[in-house]
Amino acid sequence: MPAQPVFRPRANAIETLFGRRKAVIGVIHSLPLPGAPEYDGQPMAEIVDFAVAEALRYRDGGVDGLIVENHGDIPFSKPEHLGPETAAGMAVMTEAVRRASGLTVGVNVLANGAIQALAVAKAAGAAFIRVNQWANAYVANEGFVEGPAAAATRYRAWLRAREVKIFADVHVKHGAHALTADRSIPELARDVEFFDADVAIATGQRTGDSASMEELSTIASGTALPVAVGSGVTPDNVGDILTVADAVIVASYLKRDGVWWNPVDPERLRVFMAAVERART
Repeated sequence: MPAQPVFRPRANAIETLFGRRKAVIGVIHSLPLPGAPEYDGQPMAEIVDFAVAEALRYRDGGVDGLIVENHGDIPFSKPEHLGPETAAGMAVMTEAVRRASGLTVGVNVLANGAIQALAVAKAAGAAFIRVNQWANAYVANEGFVEGPAAAATRYRAWLRAREVKIFADVHVKHGAHALTADRSIPELARDVEFFDADVAIATGQRTGDSASMEELSTIASGTALPVAVGSGVTPDNVGDILTVADAVIVASYLKRDGVWWNPVDPERLRVFMAAVERART
C-alpha cells in the first residue's frame, strides 16, 4: 500500500516531465569544467560539443530525458566552495544540450550544489535538478554535508522557478549515515517529501553500484512520491527495478566498456532499451 502523503499531494513528477512512467533518464558526465583540477584549458566549445554528442547518442537510442552533470570535476567541492565558473559552464552546456536533443533535461551540480543547479536550470531552461542530500545531513567524501532544502526552495521561489522539480536522493551514495542512523530509511524518505522534493531516488553505495531491491522497496514504502533508481541499473536488473520504480537514471552501464568517463556506446544503449521495453510491456 502506498505511503500516506506528508506534504500536500501533487502530480506524479515523472509522468508530468516525461509523459510516461517507467522513464529512462540518461546522464551526461561532463568533461572537466573551468576551475576543476583536471581542466587543461580547452575552449568551452569543445566541452559543449562533447556533451551535445552524448545527448544525441542518448536521444537516438530512445531515452526519455537527460541529466547534465559535472562529473569530470573530481574531486568534488562542497557547495560553498563552488565558484561562479562552474555554474556558468554548466548553464552554457545544459542549454546547448536541451536545444540539440529536444529532450527534457535536468541538472546535477556536484557536490550537492542545489543553489547553483537552480541557477543553471533557470538560465538554461532545464526542467529539474538532482540533489544528492536534500534533507538532514551526512558525512560525504567531501566532508560534512547539510541538506539545503530550506535555502534552495526559497531561492527557487526568488528566481520565479517553482516549475523546476527536485529529484532528491534518499540514503545517498558516497558517504556515511551515522548522523541519522537512529532514523529508518522510510523516515528519511518521508523527510525528503516533507521538505518539498518531487522525486525520491534510491542508489547503491557509489557510482555504478546498484541499489538493492530491498532498499528500493523500503524507500518506496516510506513516501508517496514517485521513486527513481539513480545508479547501477543494467539490462539484467532493470526489469525487476521497474516493477517498483517510476524511473531509472543510468549512465555507467551505457558507456563504452561500462566505464563512466567513456562516451555512450550505442550498442549498449540498444541492449538496455530493449530490456526496458520488455519490462514496460
